[in-house]
Amino acid sequence: MAKIGLFYATDTGNTRKIAKRIKKQFAEDEIELFDVAKTTPDEMLNCETLMIGTPTLGDGELPDPWTEFLGQLEARHLEGKLVALFGLGDQVGYPTEFVDAMGILYKKLKKLGASFIGSWSVEGYEFEKSKALRDGEFVGLVLDQDNQADLTNERIEEWLEQVKPELLGIAVAG
Repeated sequence: MAKIGLFYATDTGNTRKIAKRIKKQFAEDEIELFDVAKTTPDEMLNCETLMIGTPTLGDGELPDPWTEFLGQLEARHLEGKLVALFGLGDQVGYPTEFVDAMGILYKKLKKLGASFIGSWSVEGYEFEKSKALRDGEFVGLVLDQDNQADLTNERIEEWLEQVKPELLGIAVAG
């Protein structure tokens, strides 16, 4: 079993593609992908740390697989788990519910005892509001494949520089 479990839901396939891009930045034995539509929360128990990704659908909703998965989730799955979130959204088409699904996930997972790393600056995005904001930053990496796909690789690399050492339990010299 890999040290990091990357759990994601996808609607159009974009979140799955991003999950695969992220996986390529790790050694094979460091990370394992889990599509929440095809797994159970018990798989999380075997992972030391977690990466969790979601698209935002329609008017700021979670995809159905996440809703079902969250309904099965218990504190024992997440208590003390370190989590790095990433979310996909469309800031032009949905400026008032931009990456809301990531904010919904954050709130639910926090209630279940998860600890979070990887907050992300709002700089470079244009939107009106988002449920994914805490203390002026996003709760995780935000990607807009509809309007800023050209920035995706750079954003993933920068975010992974921040979260990868913590997810792998590597002491970072400071």
